[in-house]
Amino acid sequence: MGGQNYSMTLCSMSVMWMLRMLWGRQRCMWPARMVTRRHGQRDTAQILLLRGAKYLPDKNGVTPLDLCVQGGYGETCEVLIQYHPRLFQTIIQMTQNEDLRENMLRQVLEHLSQQSESQYLKILTSLAEVATTNGHKLLSLSSNYDAQMKSLLRIVRIFCHVFRIGPSSPSNGIDMGYNGNKTPRSQVFKPLELLWHSLDEWLVLIATELMKNKKNSTDITSILLKQKGQDKDAASIPPFEPPRSGSCENLSTGTGESKPDALARKQEASADCQDVISMTANRLSAVIQAFYMCCSCQMPQGMTSPRFIEFVCKHDEVLKCFVNRNPKIIFDHFHFLLECPELMSRFMHIIKAQPFKDRCEWFYEHLHSGQPDSDMVHRPVNENDILLVHRDSIFRSSCEVVSKANCAKLKQGIAVRFHGEEGMGQGVVREWFDILSNEIVNPDYALFTQSADGTTFQPNSNSYVNPDHLNYFRFAGQILGLALNHRQLVNIYFTRSFYKHILGIPVNYQDVASIDPEYAKNLQWILDNDISDLGLELTFSVETDVFGAMEEVPLKPGGGSILVTQNNKAEYVQLVTELRMTRAIQPQINAFLQGFHMFIPPSLIQLFDEYELELLLSGMPEIDVSDWIKNTEYTSGYEREDPVIQWFWEVVEDITQEERVLLLQFVTGSSRVPHGGFANIMGGSGLQNFTIAAVPYTPNLLPTSSTCINMLKLPEYPSKEILKDRLLVALHCGSYGYTMA
Repeated sequence: MGGQNYSMTLCSMSVMWMLRMLWGRQRCMWPARMVTRRHGQRDTAQILLLRGAKYLPDKNGVTPLDLCVQGGYGETCEVLIQYHPRLFQTIIQMTQNEDLRENMLRQVLEHLSQQSESQYLKILTSLAEVATTNGHKLLSLSSNYDAQMKSLLRIVRIFCHVFRIGPSSPSNGIDMGYNGNKTPRSQVFKPLELLWHSLDEWLVLIATELMKNKKNSTDITSILLKQKGQDKDAASIPPFEPPRSGSCENLSTGTGESKPDALARKQEASADCQDVISMTANRLSAVIQAFYMCCSCQMPQGMTSPRFIEFVCKHDEVLKCFVNRNPKIIFDHFHFLLECPELMSRFMHIIKAQPFKDRCEWFYEHLHSGQPDSDMVHRPVNENDILLVHRDSIFRSSCEVVSKANCAKLKQGIAVRFHGEEGMGQGVVREWFDILSNEIVNPDYALFTQSADGTTFQPNSNSYVNPDHLNYFRFAGQILGLALNHRQLVNIYFTRSFYKHILGIPVNYQDVASIDPEYAKNLQWILDNDISDLGLELTFSVETDVFGAMEEVPLKPGGGSILVTQNNKAEYVQLVTELRMTRAIQPQINAFLQGFHMFIPPSLIQLFDEYELELLLSGMPEIDVSDWIKNTEYTSGYEREDPVIQWFWEVVEDITQEERVLLLQFVTGSSRVPHGGFANIMGGSGLQNFTIAAVPYTPNLLPTSSTCINMLKLPEYPSKEILKDRLLVALHCGSYGYTMA
């Protein structure tokens, strides 16, 4: 009898030895051999188990299942579960072990889920139950936030992966439960509904407290603080249910309490409400991220779940409160904002209000997240990764090598060598970008045309004269995307409207001034005057150049028969603007963006406005304030000695260099001072000095500008402090066209 037990233990040790050997050697095996080895491992384990081998851990407590999961051996795990069904739940619980590689766990569960529909549903239901338990622990303030947050998101990621790759998993959203179908597949989400219900209750409670002006929240805070101080192990904490909002009412009106005491208690309660948000925001945000992931995995690729959109709209104010208090939460948990433009638009004003420097740091932190090499520019190990270009044909040769290069490797780093030269390194890379930026706007390629100010460029609507123009536009987009990716500045400046196209911001009639100042003035006149009885006989159809020939183009269906009236003139101006600034160059814009987005995701670049994008691409110019003052004119009642003007220049001296650039951009549409200084600033009709015009003051009125004539319309503010406040608001909101704030 003893001999039999001894032999069984040896069999178990044989399994351990074989699994260790196979797992340890997997990195040096070819994929085909790995498949063979895995089949051999499965067969060996099956033979040993058939002969009665015991399932025992080694002296370090490592079991055969541990080794199989560590190596991603799903087939062997399947055999072990057949003989020891209890190991199924062990694998499910392993999803909480952060020491195990997530991709190996996915591999194992992916194999197990492919065996049958019932097994697939069992795995998903079990994962959903574990995720729900972890989610409730996360909502309990006595748990470790970091550990529980990572555990929840890890389990949900695995759950979503398995859900998508199940047997005969539909790819078009049918039968995936996103539209509320009561199918077996949709039922696997049922355990998670308890977690989403708790999440919803928390957000409703916080919204209620916020609506009470953060009063009467002593009760909830005391509960939270009491729970936070409990000396319980997080694993033993039951799901925490938030108190009903009604329980927070009339907390500061106890009998015998004096009015000063009641007031003090209310003030304390208001502060406590802030503590509630501080303590719960990150936890709730992580659960919201898990909810978004589960909603998304039920949808066809690229679609946002209607349920999740409804959720965000319902809890709009609380979520905005979270973002306002900690904008980085967008990158930590609110990925749905970056991935869903329709949701991001609701939060954009909060993001744009953050300092430019902070947004730059976020941009690069997440642009380069996940890249294996942190060096921006380095010498690749592989000689084939070096971009070998010819100086005498730098544009064409660079276009050829970049189009053939590996995009992922270009994101990690760039090495450039000029043909026949030995030099390499960052200096050569900078030189390459500098030369290419000049070549991109070389008139010989007909890609871009100079704007009215003579310093900025706009895509050429006639670029089709170059048969390769769309390929070249795509290459131009790649170069600017690469430059931004690697923090290399380019010696090229575009019109404000083109920066808007890159950002996806709609153009307006003022942008027309960059290509046709007189036409822009005509559009402005139409908006400023009553055209009812002028007999202009304009229709929603205009004559424009189409492939070298003048043609009548409707601005909208049937536009030739629709008269422009006082009521619809704003629509007419916007459609004319879109025709001249967008539709006329749409293929060029699309080709450019195709190349640009290979290196810069649209979700990240939207953090900036058109002025800031110019600074990112072309750098911060130096501004000589004394030269600025010397070459400024005054009109509409202002003179240099007026108090408002003196306050204005004192403010300009006080603000940062970045804010001075924003001011210059706000008034002139450009961040650059031309060669020779402010005396050489161009307007729509030639040289045009910076001008400040007086505007009657009304409370909260912001400064405005007319970029085609370089004019700042500055209200007659009653104090320097008010002037500075209103000016800075205008600079940071200028691209939105606000006049009151």
